[in-house]
Amino acid sequence: MDLIFAVLRDFVIAFVVAVCWGILFGTPKKILLIAGLVGGMGHCIRFILLQLGFGLISATLAGSVAIGLVGIFVAHKVHNPPVVFTMPACITMIPGMFAYRTMLAGIKITDLQSAKLEPDVLLVMTHNFMLTMSLLFTLAIGICIGALLFRKTSVRDISLAKVLEKMSHIQHTKKD
Repeated sequence: MDLIFAVLRDFVIAFVVAVCWGILFGTPKKILLIAGLVGGMGHCIRFILLQLGFGLISATLAGSVAIGLVGIFVAHKVHNPPVVFTMPACITMIPGMFAYRTMLAGIKITDLQSAKLEPDVLLVMTHNFMLTMSLLFTLAIGICIGALLFRKTSVRDISLAKVLEKMSHIQHTKKD
């Protein structure tokens, strides 16, 4: 029961964050609900995968891929470009804490007294910097996967059967 409450709480917080960023980005009012739902869904996927023991980067990738794929399909239904709601949705997974820790460690390095008190500050800064960059890269790739997969076809013409047929055709040509 605690896990269900935690997932719902995570969804609600991510929903609110996505809607607020959508307002800030000038997302049309009729699309704000979609931005919130997509943001809540993506963040919940990440949250659940983290609870199941997946790594932060792989969980973030899964959440952002889901946002990107859902964004492509929903864009056709609401007649708006996917970026209108995928960007506010992905903002919920920006690694702000790790970026803050990177900057804080960088500031500490400039002060000799602080650097002497914390000799591993360079290691901490490097770790947080690499984690921040990896997560940002993962978010960008995750959003782009949907656009890259369906760039040559209209979303209107996409069906699960056609995608599976195309994938099986590709596998048969590789075997030959």
